[in-house]
Amino acid sequence: MKPLDGIKVIACEHFIAGPLCTMILGDMGADVIKVEPPQGETSRSLGPPFLGGEAAYYLSFNRSKRDITIDTGTPEGIEILKKLIKGADVLVENYRVGVMEKMGLSYQEVSAFNPRLIYCSISGYGHDSPLRDKPGFDAMIQGESGFMDITGFPEGPPTRAGFALSDNVAGLYAVQGILLALMAREKTGRGQHIDIALIDSLVSFLTYQAGNYFASGESPHRLGNRHPVITPYEMFASKDGYFILAAGTQRLWERLCHEVLKLPELTKDPRFLTMADRNVNQPQLKAIIEELTVQKSTDEWIELLEAAGIPCGRIRTVGTVLEDENLKARGMVVEKQHPTAGKIRLLGNPVNLSDTPGEINLPPPLLGQHTEEILKELGYNDEEIKELKAKGIV
Repeated sequence: MKPLDGIKVIACEHFIAGPLCTMILGDMGADVIKVEPPQGETSRSLGPPFLGGEAAYYLSFNRSKRDITIDTGTPEGIEILKKLIKGADVLVENYRVGVMEKMGLSYQEVSAFNPRLIYCSISGYGHDSPLRDKPGFDAMIQGESGFMDITGFPEGPPTRAGFALSDNVAGLYAVQGILLALMAREKTGRGQHIDIALIDSLVSFLTYQAGNYFASGESPHRLGNRHPVITPYEMFASKDGYFILAAGTQRLWERLCHEVLKLPELTKDPRFLTMADRNVNQPQLKAIIEELTVQKSTDEWIELLEAAGIPCGRIRTVGTVLEDENLKARGMVVEKQHPTAGKIRLLGNPVNLSDTPGEINLPPPLLGQHTEEILKELGYNDEEIKELKAKGIV
């Protein structure tokens, strides 16, 4: 048994936020049917790299799903999509605001014939926002959320995260909203509309940075790799590279000075007595510590810090991380056989349930791979399917 066995999800999606959400639902047992136009969604063409004609970008967000192609610009195509929605528990869409309404498939319209439907919309700025018609892409949202202004070094420009942060966060919030709505439906018998905005999702991650602003009235600034209220908590240079040191409590700070740095006098220095003192005098403290750290290799410092129980870590490449034996043992790198790309590696699902675990049961589907199968489930016969194909509707 998987936790979402018996739940049917219709995925009107493209790019990342919607596909990530439905991929997670699929891993957990939901029957996810991805709806694409006959030419395929945009992410199928984003590359290189490509594997067996499939973009690695697309492969990253679309496992655990079946796929049907429908020309929703035709009445027949809309009718097929309506039939899918009638039998569904969840609809996820991350088109521009207004696209579903133009198809006659707004929440109000579809809930009239499927009142138990949970309808999740993901957009850049939200369906009731004055900016509802503005397209929302991750780079824009990272800038407009305040995230980029606090990321990077003070002397450098604002910096974007190295992956689609707002899309990923919104996709996770969408999963959370859907699961909560499924729980509510058990009590009420009715579905509801979930409105997820990329901007809301990323702003919610400001957490203590927002708290600092609310308390002081001052916007936080870029601090590079240091923490605004914990010191030392950043990257330090070693003889052969860099490592992360995170002495996040007074006890860890004292242990660092006594057992690792062999500078017990720092714990008595009035500049560094308390965390607040160390935050104010961070540049001086970093200079003192780094005078020592450049004298040994990263491996030597990691060994010393770990022996003393001081949180620390290496700066690893993505390649190094994805070949890590610990992650493989945790199921965070999995292999699946793909129809054209052969054996492919994918990231695993980090949610580990003891009694009802999920499973990556299907590789990312080919365009329209399950069209006939899904149409037959809807009651279409072979002749009807042949005619739909001849017209280019599926």
